[in-house]
This record gives sequence, C-alpha cells and structure tokens, in this order.
Amino acid sequence: MSIPFPPMKRPLVAILRGVKPDEVLGIVSALLDAGMTAIEIPLNSPEPFRSIEIAAKRAPADVLIGAGTVLTAADVDRLHDVGGRLMVSPNVDVEVLARARDHAMITMPGVFSPTEALLAARAGASSLKFFPASVLGAAGITAIRAVLPPDVMIAAVGGVSDQNFAEYVKAGIRAFGLGSSLYKPGMTGADIAVRARLTIEAYDKAVQGTG
Repeated sequence: MSIPFPPMKRPLVAILRGVKPDEVLGIVSALLDAGMTAIEIPLNSPEPFRSIEIAAKRAPADVLIGAGTVLTAADVDRLHDVGGRLMVSPNVDVEVLARARDHAMITMPGVFSPTEALLAARAGASSLKFFPASVLGAAGITAIRAVLPPDVMIAAVGGVSDQNFAEYVKAGIRAFGLGSSLYKPGMTGADIAVRARLTIEAYDKAVQGTG
C-alpha cells in the first residue's frame, strides 16, 4: 500500500542540487517564507544528509523535506535517520520504494515510459515523477497517464518552470519539481526569495486560468 502524497495548495518541489550545508538555513528559510511546502536536496550535493538534517529541523511539520537521487535502501535509511520524509529517485527500484514505505516516506520515483510508470504504481509509489518532462512534453505525459490508475499523482520534472506552467496545467498536471529555474549553486537566500515568489505567482496564474 502506498503512502499518499499529502494534499497541498501548491504541490511544488524545490530541488536544491548542489546546495552546501552552510547555505541551507538561509535558502530553506527563504523558500518557506515564499510559501514553498516541499524541498528536495539531491544526494549528489555536498554533504547532503547534513543539509537535509538542517532543513528538516528548520521546516514546520507540514513541509516535506527529503532527498533526491536516492539509489539504495541504505540511502533511504540514512534519510530517515536525519528526519527526511520525501524520497525522490531517478529510477524505479522496488527495493528502494519498499524501504521508503517502511519508513512511511512520501515517494516520487522517476519514470519515462508506460512500463516504468505502471511498475512504480504497482510498487506503491506516492507519485510519479515524469523526467525529463521537457522531452515528453505535456502531450506525452497525458498519453501515458491514460493507462495509469486514475488516482496516481503525476509530477512533471525537468525543463518545467514559471515560463511554461500553463502548458502542463492545461493538460491536468498540477505537481512539479523545480530545479535550475529556482535554484543554482551560488545563489543567495535573497536570490531564491525572488525566484520563489515569481514561481508561485506564475503557478497560481496558470491554475486560475484553467478554473
């Protein structure tokens, strides 16, 4: 049985690839102040578990903090130990998903094909991360979604930003992972605050435009 993705006004995941532990507090604070409610620190960042622990301690209970690029069950255990509750992977690994589920984590494995998407859904994924979304496009994701369980949450990641939310939202996709459009190594908390506000404004406008 899957752990359902919690209801969020804006299911947007901020991806902080490359962030350093001494930068995390300011950047996470800026994201929280702007209204972001899910933050992912990929494990190919410097000292990622230390950064995740700092972020998890800073964030309120209703904000999801976790790791991306999770490849092994041991990584899942370490993520749990530092307080992470969101497990994002670039692939579908049934063992990794099972371990994350054992820890009651929200899971978001990366998929690209119907085969991968259906495997992840059967393995109990909380949501499916279609990556790279820029290659599939909204039409490609929509076509695959037609064969998936109707209640599975779909997220588009890779090449999605405040510049093209509307294209995906019109196709019924409401969840997104945001990387370089929101954060690049070396950016300050002030930089992030500006980008986060613009992102949220664009998302709200796209969603309202379909109402």
